[in-house]
Amino acid sequence: MKIIVDTCIWSLALHRKTIASQTTIELQKLIEDSRVQMIGPVRQELLSGVSSPIQFKKLKTYLSAFSDCSMTTKDHELAAEYFNACRAKGIQGSAIDFLICAIASQNKFSIFTTDKDFNLYARVLPITLHQC
Repeated sequence: MKIIVDTCIWSLALHRKTIASQTTIELQKLIEDSRVQMIGPVRQELLSGVSSPIQFKKLKTYLSAFSDCSMTTKDHELAAEYFNACRAKGIQGSAIDFLICAIASQNKFSIFTTDKDFNLYARVLPITLHQC
């Protein structure tokens, strides 16, 4: 099964001073097993805010090893439905979070994240969270 790796996991793993943790070790295993599925919005979040052009180019080159899952109008419409379903239950989230949920649901991917909001989404939405 492919796994969408959320921005927070990538950020933790790519931080220079990060000490190997269970999370970063798990990401390494997923990469080695070719199970990581990138999506454009996560790639964009990772590349945004990199102030050094050299670091930007290095990160862009590194991330190029992971192809993007294509997104369709259906994914964006489902993300909006998910947003509305969660809001009706008092659960707030970002547009990108719900897009991650929609793409994962549509493609039967799981989601690897440390963002606790996804535990709330999983109470309402048909998503699977990857556990270390």
